[in-house]
Amino acid sequence: MIKEFKEFALKGNMMDLAVGIIIGGAFGKIISSLVNDIIMPLIGLLIGKMDFTNLFAVLGDGSYVTLADAQAAGALTLNYGLFINNIIDFIVIAFSIFLVVKKMNSMRKKEEAPAPVTTKQCPFCFGEVHLDATRCPHCTSQLN
Repeated sequence: MIKEFKEFALKGNMMDLAVGIIIGGAFGKIISSLVNDIIMPLIGLLIGKMDFTNLFAVLGDGSYVTLADAQAAGALTLNYGLFINNIIDFIVIAFSIFLVVKKMNSMRKKEEAPAPVTTKQCPFCFGEVHLDATRCPHCTSQLN
């Protein structure tokens, strides 16, 4: 059983998957930072110096200026600003992955370009004949 697990874990595909997951996690952190530290402040500035992280509703009694104050007081909050941040985060990540997959697919299509046609079919015997042939090597018919 240990031998089988070792073979499974050390297969090339498994290692590629592990590397992909690790890189994907790091990529997610970079995109989250991009959204939280660059995109959301710019959107907030355009909307009117609004900080989305402090958009929340208190469920119950109390009034708090920031989300941190409400959470420190133990108030129940509906954090719709953080939800908006996460939606934008998801959209940016999904779009980035779309671009990467699109580029990989276009590179794959270039690699899989069909080989140039070098043969044709004889109209008399339907055998394969080189494009430059003037006679069919199978039936000796004159070709156009």
